[in-house]
Amino acid sequence: MAAAHAALKADSSIQFTLQPAPPPPEPPRWLREAFEWLGDVLRPVGRLFQWISSFMPDAPYARIFLWAVLAVAAAALALTVYRRLRDGEWRWPSRRRAVAADPGEEEQWAPDPAPARSWLREADALAAEGRYAEAVHHLLHRSIEDIGRRRPKLVRPALTTRELASADALPPPARSLFASIAGLVERSLFGGRAVDSGDWKAARVAYADLVLPGTWRA
Repeated sequence: MAAAHAALKADSSIQFTLQPAPPPPEPPRWLREAFEWLGDVLRPVGRLFQWISSFMPDAPYARIFLWAVLAVAAAALALTVYRRLRDGEWRWPSRRRAVAADPGEEEQWAPDPAPARSWLREADALAAEGRYAEAVHHLLHRSIEDIGRRRPKLVRPALTTRELASADALPPPARSLFASIAGLVERSLFGGRAVDSGDWKAARVAYADLVLPGTWRA
């Protein structure tokens, strides 16, 4: 037994004395200073979280639920502030605010027939040259202007024609007429479908009906 142990120790291929592992390299000084600065900046936030956590129950699931509620509320508040900066008005992020019209204004307001006839003449001139897509696009812009007079708070730069065509603030007849004009323009611009004379006539009739006061009393 002793001879076997002596032979094992004499074997140079077996290492019996293990060297300690070298220490990990030190992070650079700038990285340590950056973490220290970040810790100083976030220390008030950590204290705030600790203060909020002191009011919560000890049950872990209840804490998880309450922190999730606070996170959702903070995200909703941030989105509301962003929309306030972008659109200039406070709006709840989860739903679009319907714009109600004053019934008195609905009865009093009526499109000026002179500009309406002028817009139709401009569109008719484009259609006479065979530029039906441009003529329908012209009516779309005029329709948006008419809706802006009816619903000043509804028409905004960030609102697309598809969103405007589905807005609950528009009466169903006006929404349907505007959607028919917007649909022709959308298929022409993005669907590559040519606008023919039949499409132009349908859009012209839709615009003529859109500016009628009765369309907005429905």
